[in-house]
Amino acid sequence: MHFRRLLFVTAACGLLGACGIEDWFTPAQTAKLPGKRIAILSHTKTLEVESATQGDITVPPPERLTEWPQEGGYPSHSMQNKALSDKAERVWSVQLGEGGDKRRAFVSQPIVATDKVYAMDSLSVLTAYSLADGERLWRIDLGPEEAGGGSFGGGAAYDEGKLYVTTGYAQVVALNAESGAELWRRPLPAPVRGAPTVKNGRLVMVTVDNETLALSAEDGHQLWRHSGISEVASFVGAPSPAIEGNTVLAPYTSGELFALRIENGTVEWSDVLAAVKRTDQVAELSDIGGLPVVDRGRVFAAGNSDVFAAIDLRTGRRLWDKEVGATHTPWVAGDYVYLITNKSELACFEARTGHVRWVHQLQGWEDVEEKDNRISWTGPIMAGGRLLVMSSFGDMVTISPTTGDVIQTAELPDGVSIPPVISGDTMIVLTEEGNLIAYR
Repeated sequence: MHFRRLLFVTAACGLLGACGIEDWFTPAQTAKLPGKRIAILSHTKTLEVESATQGDITVPPPERLTEWPQEGGYPSHSMQNKALSDKAERVWSVQLGEGGDKRRAFVSQPIVATDKVYAMDSLSVLTAYSLADGERLWRIDLGPEEAGGGSFGGGAAYDEGKLYVTTGYAQVVALNAESGAELWRRPLPAPVRGAPTVKNGRLVMVTVDNETLALSAEDGHQLWRHSGISEVASFVGAPSPAIEGNTVLAPYTSGELFALRIENGTVEWSDVLAAVKRTDQVAELSDIGGLPVVDRGRVFAAGNSDVFAAIDLRTGRRLWDKEVGATHTPWVAGDYVYLITNKSELACFEARTGHVRWVHQLQGWEDVEEKDNRISWTGPIMAGGRLLVMSSFGDMVTISPTTGDVIQTAELPDGVSIPPVISGDTMIVLTEEGNLIAYR
């Protein structure tokens, strides 16, 4: 019986070959239909300006910032418009240490406090430099002796003369900010990829297992612990929690955003920044990759899985949301919010309504026609009344916050994957090769 079936199939294939495949499976008319072809299996939705919006866009006046003590600047991560000259030039550059590669990466920003720049390389070596001229003041290796070729994550925060540093080796260390002397060191239940947030004598951090830990700043003992849904896969990196008043905003790679009481970790409210309908394989990762930002009683946060939302800080009620994915930190300035989307769009939203005021398409590929060599962007930050974005190919683009038009472009020595920081009249940029560069 098996032989007869095989003989029948072979004969049928021969008949099909004789008749010609084209005659069987294609119409006689082979001319292509006119029009643009769009792949139906890929997410092609882009932002569009909403015509209902009215009035001119204004931004708050520049504010001179003397320190950038934590990831995202302040614990609320709301930085508005920082003062910076529009003719800033490079004044010093140093090699921080080991750069990023496939086995290690920079995740957290440098910080600035008491006229010093503190930055950690991809091998968990923390160095202090003079903000004025880049002179190295001290250096300490925070990695364990058995550490191999580096890690993904870790960062530093400054508060009241002390540095609090997390590492990808599941440790948190307190240092004297002036000398670098170690004050205490504590093991953690899991590695922490983001920097801690410090306020009211507490260190708050998120582990790779989606747990929020609150530790005493005095000696590092654990005060409370909160757990979200653990995820098997996520992007490299983890955002630092935001703190406003007595509320901690804890973002997880599951797309969950929890508001927790800073005293005891009690849940005030929660939300999930993940769309029900996932648009592609990448959107299956629900990470909240950027920092949550708190401004005037509203929480702004974006999830990779196509949700960007504004949430009432007190009640947890969504004020608005947009079907757009992003892994970057929103930048709030006055009545407007700026965000780089997963489609390499820099967009301006009304903070009150979420209406889109303008959209600027950044270059997504080195070779646009062939879609070869993807370009990733970081930012935006607002400095001197201008938006700055930087790319993995070493481009720095200055964009008008009121129109979305390009003001100027400049070339950096290397690619950039984390946003710069500003202190006084100086902007500090950390490149992927480990160069720390000051512009003034």
